Amino acid sequence: MTLPWFGRTRRNGEPGVLPDPRLGGPMPWVIAIVIALTVIAAASGLGLRNAATAASADLNGGVTVQIVTALPTDRNAQAGAALTALTRLPDVASARRVDQDQLSTLLEPWLGTRPGDSIDDLPIPALIDVRLTEAATPDRIAALRAAVLAVAPTAHVDAQAGWLTPVFHAIVTLQWLAGGLIALLAVATVAAVVLAARNALAGHRETIEIVHMLGGTDAQIAREFQRGAGVEAAAGGVIGLIAGVAAIVVLSRQFSALGSGMVGGATLRLGDWLVIALIPLGGVGLAVLTARLTVLSALRRMV
Repeated sequence: MTLPWFGRTRRNGEPGVLPDPRLGGPMPWVIAIVIALTVIAAASGLGLRNAATAASADLNGGVTVQIVTALPTDRNAQAGAALTALTRLPDVASARRVDQDQLSTLLEPWLGTRPGDSIDDLPIPALIDVRLTEAATPDRIAALRAAVLAVAPTAHVDAQAGWLTPVFHAIVTLQWLAGGLIALLAVATVAAVVLAARNALAGHRETIEIVHMLGGTDAQIAREFQRGAGVEAAAGGVIGLIAGVAAIVVLSRQFSALGSGMVGGATLRLGDWLVIALIPLGGVGLAVLTARLTVLSALRRMV
């Protein structure tokens, strides 16, 4: 038996058995807050992944050679000898000594000097930036170190990626935290929809019993509740998506002002934006499914 009048609105335009979704009620705003937080968490996780990937690609074949000695003449002599030895190695794609004046300019705000002192009086190491043809494996680093130490005894040879290993570990941890936050927000969405569906069922218990006596099925009743949940979730999803994207834009501008290379690599790509755009759809689907299962479970207990 079908009930064409059963629903939000009858075909003749008169009110149906169940009320229209209340877009001004709390449910859409709860969904909006959850979606906004999910968008921000997802964008953070995707941005961190992009930053780690870009930094790893840049530093994968990078090696830094430091000539650590207090005597400027000895430092310059060893740096020149090390640079010559590096350019002769087959695994080295390029080797460049970092200008000492540039190093002094970068370090002066951090080291500081007393009145009358000069940054040149400090034993700043000579740096050589080396790019290998392939990844800086331990064997390649060992061969490079042996060749450099033969002509520059005070040299220190380190893979650039090794310096940022703790940073990469921290990024992975933050990504897991972002994923955990998204999971918690999904649980919060389910809990909110369950509570809303149970309240709606309790408020229309007599109507539902009448519909059952007239031949209405549990599936018909559940369909109406899930339709209402879908409308409210869609409204909240749109609001949450707009708020989340606005927050992402503001945060991206703040971090871009830092001028950091790693932060600059945390930009979102087209695929990332597509994932973010699908979050409200996932929220709507989760709300509809939760409402249906909750209503069907409650109706079985009512029979």
